[in-house]
Amino acid sequence: MTAAVHPVDEVLPAPRLIALGLQHVLVMYAGAVAVPLIIGRALKLPPQDVAYLISADLFACGVVTLVQCLGFPGVGIRLPVMMGVTFASVGPMLSMAASPEIGLLGIYGSVIAAGIFGIIVAPFISRLLPLFPPVVTGTIIMVIGISLMRVGINWAGGGLPTLTKVVDGVPGSFPNPAYGQLQGLGIALFVLLVILALIKWGKGFIANVSVLLGIIAGAVLASALGVMHFDKVAAAPWADIVIPFHFGMPQFHLIPIVTMCIVMVVVMIESLGMFLALGELTGKNVDRDDLIRGLRADGVGTLIGGIFNTFPYTSFSQNVGLVGVTGVRSRWVTVAGGAIMVLLGLLPKMAALVEAVPLVVLGGAGLVMFGMVAATGARILTAVDFKSNTYNLFIVAISVGFGMIPLVAPNFFKALPHDLHPLLESGILLSAVVAVVLNAFFNGLGSAESAKAEAAAAAATATH
Repeated sequence: MTAAVHPVDEVLPAPRLIALGLQHVLVMYAGAVAVPLIIGRALKLPPQDVAYLISADLFACGVVTLVQCLGFPGVGIRLPVMMGVTFASVGPMLSMAASPEIGLLGIYGSVIAAGIFGIIVAPFISRLLPLFPPVVTGTIIMVIGISLMRVGINWAGGGLPTLTKVVDGVPGSFPNPAYGQLQGLGIALFVLLVILALIKWGKGFIANVSVLLGIIAGAVLASALGVMHFDKVAAAPWADIVIPFHFGMPQFHLIPIVTMCIVMVVVMIESLGMFLALGELTGKNVDRDDLIRGLRADGVGTLIGGIFNTFPYTSFSQNVGLVGVTGVRSRWVTVAGGAIMVLLGLLPKMAALVEAVPLVVLGGAGLVMFGMVAATGARILTAVDFKSNTYNLFIVAISVGFGMIPLVAPNFFKALPHDLHPLLESGILLSAVVAVVLNAFFNGLGSAESAKAEAAAAAATATH
């Protein structure tokens, strides 16, 4: 008798895989192209080089996603993960871009070094698993969802309230005239209502692709209203080739390398939370060996990024919410998403078509997906003993408060040394550190076995 296949390893029919994979790509696309756009403009690269950065990023996104989901010996967690460039690296890379001695090649050198560093330290980061009982895990996942809600709300508003432009080599902020316009808000609401209707009345496959169908409906409405434009699609070439070291051989400078390695530690701790969240959502037990492979894939992905003219990679939290919304747990869906990303990197015209989808359309979907991540964290916390152990209440309360600091008060830590900002500007990292420290202070440090037992109890609660 053959053993039952876990839903994570289930191979769905090809049409479903393609549709569900495309759904994941649309959710992450805006975030995937944002970093190369920001860095390319900061470096004053010509438009064709910025376009190449985007193609390289999409190509590498796909390759690294395949590494993470398919899995290779010692690398890849084999969960439904989409990989993309981490925003934690943007601040340090902008500082490097502003230095004539470092520039783009110095950035690539620091990225390659950080990738190698990540591969080496993955087993040590994974040893932190006993520090993550349900009271810590649930709190972190809830903060991840709350942090992402800012992204979804700004998408619905039409982007960021202020736009960053580089003038004479100096980044500056300018009001976004498209932000909060009634037409955009109406499109976002329309997408949200379509998704909710499909979730309630759709059956089977239709319900699974509710986010994709909502985005398509929103794109059709946006086109009819003249909000969605296709000029870039017409101008983009059909095919392009991404080659290693397109801009030249990387340069290695000590301070940028150390800075990027610190960013890598931040990324890996955040990934730890993402992997635990996916374990809860998919009902798949995530042990230390799984975490080592997943974290090592972050390092391998960052190394690939530096070689293929792009930046540090991490698991995209936006897509974690999509797993919760659709209930589709198969990693082969994100394998299909990774293959689509590779094609988009090699077919700029298709990439431009996806890029043409307005942010307001994605905003309506983001409110559903990102809220699901926060709800998953809250569900895990229902397995925590708050009645007889009131210390747990303080752990959650204070950790959430620290996690909100970068969201509600971006300049809160401006008086602290600039080198610490990559650590302090991540609400997820702040929440994780505070939750781990407070749990150790109030409840002591449990063994890996007890942490797994508590996590299993939380998973049972979260998946029913």
